[in-house]
Amino acid sequence: MSTDSLFPTEPGILAFHKRCEEFYPADAVDAPIEQQRKWYDALCAEFDAPLPEGLTRHDEMVGDRIPIRRYRPADIATRTRVFYIHGGGFVVGSLESHDAICAEIAHAARAELVSIDYRLAPEHVWPAAFDDCFEVLTWLLADGRPLVVVGDSAGGNLAAGIVLKAKTEAITAIVGQVLIYPGLGGDLTSGSYAEMAEAPGLSTADVLYYREVLKAPAENAFAHPLKAADLSGLPSAYITSAHFDPLRDDAAVYAQRLIAAGVNVTYRDEPQMIHAWLRARHMSEGARQGFLHLCRAVSVLAGTL
Repeated sequence: MSTDSLFPTEPGILAFHKRCEEFYPADAVDAPIEQQRKWYDALCAEFDAPLPEGLTRHDEMVGDRIPIRRYRPADIATRTRVFYIHGGGFVVGSLESHDAICAEIAHAARAELVSIDYRLAPEHVWPAAFDDCFEVLTWLLADGRPLVVVGDSAGGNLAAGIVLKAKTEAITAIVGQVLIYPGLGGDLTSGSYAEMAEAPGLSTADVLYYREVLKAPAENAFAHPLKAADLSGLPSAYITSAHFDPLRDDAAVYAQRLIAAGVNVTYRDEPQMIHAWLRARHMSEGARQGFLHLCRAVSVLAGTL
């Protein structure tokens, strides 16, 4: 396969990738964890953006141990809340890393949004992050308000997993799930994992590294949602992938399986995008369009469109 076929041609996303590698090198996973986090924090700060006018933020704790951030846009048009779970390979990321993204989604959807700072590996392996996310999920649902669960990358994995667990516990107030280039436990030797093994932004070797750091049981469907035997009865879903991403087929296959199980699903593959394109929404036309579709999907699920 030509290496040209592994790279997009859109100038904006190519410029984004070049800028990312100036802060977060392609071989970052070979560095110590603390160095990875310093690089990632610097990268996130580089792509920070001003908050929408009138939006307020408030930090608090759930269960005296899990930090969350609550975003309230100036115009709230629904009782439904949005629960956002950040990506970062289960190793990096925080309330700060996705702050502007969360603020813009809340503003666009005209809905209150809550983000979580879950425990990270390798200090806290499976199921620490999953348990934190599920605890915040049940805390948010305690007052009976509907919820849309959103996550990107590792956060997409956690979002899909807690929605599956909620189904087993007969929790019915989740009205939507939004999975953004999620890693869902696909076979690392075939499909997009083979085709896009050396894709810009995320390699298949990186995915293997993150799985090995997390130490989740290989057959656990909450950790690897593609292993779930029954997907019927799950909430409506919006799933989006990047074409130049080893995780692409995880998103596509999960969408297909949900549809086959009778779930209402919208699936969108971004043809010129690479992994983590959310952060490129202000410099790439493809990312901007993808983000608009994402915000519209959250709005539909939250009942504001």
